[in-house]
Amino acid sequence: MTAADWTTISQPQDIRLVVADMDGTLLDGRSEIPDGFWPTLARLKSRGVEFVPASGRQYATLRGMFADKAAQLLGGEELSYIAENGNVVALDGKVMEVHGIDLDVTRHVIDLIDAAAASGSNVGLVVCGLKSAYVQRTDKPFIDEVSKYYAALRIVDDLHAVLDVAQEPSAYKPGGDAEIILKLAVLDFDDAERFTDEHLTHLRTDYQVVVSGKLWVDIMNAETDKMQGVKALQRALGVTSAQTAVFGDYLNDALMLGTGDWSFAMGNAHPDLKSAARYIAPSNVDHGVLKVLDRLIV
Repeated sequence: MTAADWTTISQPQDIRLVVADMDGTLLDGRSEIPDGFWPTLARLKSRGVEFVPASGRQYATLRGMFADKAAQLLGGEELSYIAENGNVVALDGKVMEVHGIDLDVTRHVIDLIDAAAASGSNVGLVVCGLKSAYVQRTDKPFIDEVSKYYAALRIVDDLHAVLDVAQEPSAYKPGGDAEIILKLAVLDFDDAERFTDEHLTHLRTDYQVVVSGKLWVDIMNAETDKMQGVKALQRALGVTSAQTAVFGDYLNDALMLGTGDWSFAMGNAHPDLKSAARYIAPSNVDHGVLKVLDRLIV
């Protein structure tokens, strides 16, 4: 399909749910929330519109970015979130769904990344747990990049040790204290798409292997993605696809765009994502999400 320019939208729409990816979408060129977002958030809430950050970032990271200031603006109300590319879904600040990946594939991927690194690939692995993310690579460039997305981060001598304390996803209970492996995030400083093609395609039979950025690849449960997170919130809120606007920029946003009749690929988006969207928004550095919302919701 050929996406239309966002300026072809001629009048406001009955939107009740806005879902926006973070990096390359809502966040600006410095990977920060633009100042103009906060008055927009207050205006959306006053009109009964739920705004949801949807990201590969950790739940703790997203709450750290939004929760305090949002609560000040919204009289103590919490936002809803889709974190870890759909593996954690929270409604009004309360986790309602958790999905994960089994320990056998976690062990396999740890071994695979260790072998690739030993062979000269500039890669490292983040084992993304419900309580914390775990890494064993400790050099500054790696830790600096990982820390952008994982506020709760632990360095361990050997990632295999995490498996000794983790439980299978089926063990999760709301309010419980089990550590669940949500997903595996591979950081490749050279070429994430190429690394995926060369080393990870065999996993696609049973798992999702999604290139989520120029440096990142996520390995997840086959049934879990941002799309499922949006659908869970739509069901909980009683919102239809016709009342949903969705914004994204990269391949891990492609399925999510299908949940909203008002789907937007950013001007800086991956070409394949632009083919999946109904509209093209201005780029993230031009605050495209905010500009579109100003036209879509008055």
